[in-house]
Amino acid sequence: MKVLLINGSPNKEGCTYTALKEVEGALNKEGIETELVYIGNEVYGCKACGACGALGKCVIDDVVNEVAAKLDDIDGIVVGTPTYYAGASGQIRAFLDRLYYSASGKLAGKPGAAIASCRRDGTGEAINSIQKYFGINNQPIVTSCYWNQVHGSNPEQVKQDAEGLQTMRYLGQNMAWLLKSIEAGKKAGIEYPTYEPRIYTNFIR
Repeated sequence: MKVLLINGSPNKEGCTYTALKEVEGALNKEGIETELVYIGNEVYGCKACGACGALGKCVIDDVVNEVAAKLDDIDGIVVGTPTYYAGASGQIRAFLDRLYYSASGKLAGKPGAAIASCRRDGTGEAINSIQKYFGINNQPIVTSCYWNQVHGSNPEQVKQDAEGLQTMRYLGQNMAWLLKSIEAGKKAGIEYPTYEPRIYTNFIR
């Protein structure tokens, strides 16, 4: 079993990375393979061109397609972001918009977790905005013993946030437990649901 961890911060090894590494350590301790991906600073937003439907990938060939190519081989995903004005970073929102529009089928049914780092507050909206992607895509949302957040203005301060780091470890344990439960269910003959055809409506009269 493998979990992909996405670092949506412009700082490659900053506060968000520090939190993700704590989650990663807990997953590894439970025997779960991991890969941590840094998406970088230059992630373009969705062009709303619709070309991904025909191409099978995003028309903008960057880190989004690189990550999409990994999704068949993973069982869960953890997305991390810094907190900007009580929201997720622009990079991670652009990344997720395009990843989910072009490759959501590869993530359906796979547990997802969102984490956020901040100096003081605002993580609730940041975490919620990321969890919306999971919630619209039939993905179980993994939680912890507290909201999935760490505090600090730099990695050294985050490492002093004992409760925040413990929350990250609980999250890793809960993700591992859910993945193992899903695997056990498959072995017991419990298959992924077969859904009725989607119904699309609007409110235009």
